[in-house]
Amino acid sequence: MEILTFDQLPKAVSELLEKVSKIEHILSQERPNESDADSLFSIKQASAFLNLSISTIYGKVCRREIPVSKQGKKLYFNKTELLAWIRSGRKSTLAEVVNSVSLTRGKRR
Repeated sequence: MEILTFDQLPKAVSELLEKVSKIEHILSQERPNESDADSLFSIKQASAFLNLSISTIYGKVCRREIPVSKQGKKLYFNKTELLAWIRSGRKSTLAEVVNSVSLTRGKRR
């Protein structure tokens, strides 16, 4: 670490502030806002987010296939719950099925 003189101090502080600003910018891009993750969608916003028609969403709500909160006559959709719902419908790849079967057979022996 280099020793700074009094004359070099303003330049060093300026460089330090610039580096801190860059680090803050990088961190804000990597981590989504907590408030964004827990944001609530209206049915129109949920329709756009899921790329489904509003009538399809109403059908899924009626059949209790999609996570929803209801307050009065309004429907609200939590973004985190919608993402979990989407992920729960994931189909396994052939390689994952083969691996699962081979692990199961290995346990029986």
